[in-house]
Amino acid sequence: MNAFGSPASGTGSPVGALRRRAVIDALRRGAVPESGLDLLAVGLGRFERAIDEELDTVAVGGSAFKAVRGEYGSGKTFFTRWLGERAKRRTFAVAEVQVSETETPLHKLETVYRRLTERLTTASFPPSALRPVTDAWFYALEEDALADGADEGELSQAVDRLLTARLAEVSRHAPAFATALRGYRQSLNAGDEATAAAVMSWLGGQPHVAASAKRGAGVRGELDHFGAFGFLQGLLTVLRDAGHAGLVLVLDEVETLQRVRSDARDKALNALRQLIDEVHSGRFPGLYLIITGTPAFYDGQQGVQRLAPLAQRLATDFTTDPRFDNPRAVQIRLPGFTEESLTGLGVIIRDLYAQGSQTPDRIERLADDAYLADLARAVGGALGGHVGVAPRLYLKKLIGDVLDRIDQFDDFDPRVHYRLTVDVGDLTAVERNLAAPVSADDLDLEL
Repeated sequence: MNAFGSPASGTGSPVGALRRRAVIDALRRGAVPESGLDLLAVGLGRFERAIDEELDTVAVGGSAFKAVRGEYGSGKTFFTRWLGERAKRRTFAVAEVQVSETETPLHKLETVYRRLTERLTTASFPPSALRPVTDAWFYALEEDALADGADEGELSQAVDRLLTARLAEVSRHAPAFATALRGYRQSLNAGDEATAAAVMSWLGGQPHVAASAKRGAGVRGELDHFGAFGFLQGLLTVLRDAGHAGLVLVLDEVETLQRVRSDARDKALNALRQLIDEVHSGRFPGLYLIITGTPAFYDGQQGVQRLAPLAQRLATDFTTDPRFDNPRAVQIRLPGFTEESLTGLGVIIRDLYAQGSQTPDRIERLADDAYLADLARAVGGALGGHVGVAPRLYLKKLIGDVLDRIDQFDDFDPRVHYRLTVDVGDLTAVERNLAAPVSADDLDLEL
């Protein structure tokens, strides 16, 4: 979730049942919804102008980088998904990649690229949208060839010439990208779906593609760290030619780098520095790169400060009042929730829930603003007073323990029949560490 001030407006108007249910169901599970985040946006107006300006720049062939800073629970995932939804409405493709020591180590950019293609999504296609986007690109090439006067008999050759021209810059760094695309199209034209699918997997950076498929497409080996940059260039070209404004790529939870071996950490930080430099150099037109991390990652000696050139690139002044933070800065911070803003978010969710209830008046009467404030205070207390990281648990309890019961049981009154309980199973690892311990045995230590 996110915490940025006053409640969002607009939830008083009717919301589609499917959209409302998807949001409520996700919050009931304690998860950030995949869509519909505009319904929950709390005071994000302060960022809208700067974000829209950067998206406009990327859409006309520029590139941008943004570092998002916030404590656990302050809303980093919510913010990036909200931004992604906003970008999709502008025809951007979006990919959210979770950085992980074992699954997606940042210093292996070929793995990052593979996760990108696996998570690639557009307004029309869920992950992975790589193949639909590629098919749309070939369709666009055919339309352009026909518009240039090619007839059906020479269409294939005309498309190949356009492919070569459009990927000329990419081929300087990663000639295998264009070669594989030709192999994919040839397989489709020959009716060989198995080979076409295998080649598409190889284009997506997947390892262990059958050697016969690679030979048929004229490629060999597997994608490596340096080839990943070229393939990213190629993907951006395909996206733009297929009608997309660009790509928003989110590298989430980069603070996990602090927990890896020092040699791997140094490689990862340098890879991040290199990627940021390539973005600023103009190598990736159409790319909006976003990273998220905790203050400890940006300020600590086990994170960004470990590599001076990276620290210089991300340096931002946060000594002034947060009200005057610059949304255009390379690094932006997300403040944590207060009891007031948490209650405001509860009001939004209650009103959204009531729209789908058979007894909306009862929902609003029994879960009134005063009760929502009491619940916010109780949840914050259960987390040792750390209200800033309480929204996930607060909304989960509000929906699952309070609103669902009011909606289903005519005689249920939360003030009479409900007392907040927080079990270990309700909490994430971070929340468990913040919860007030009862004894030394309750402390969750990372050794």
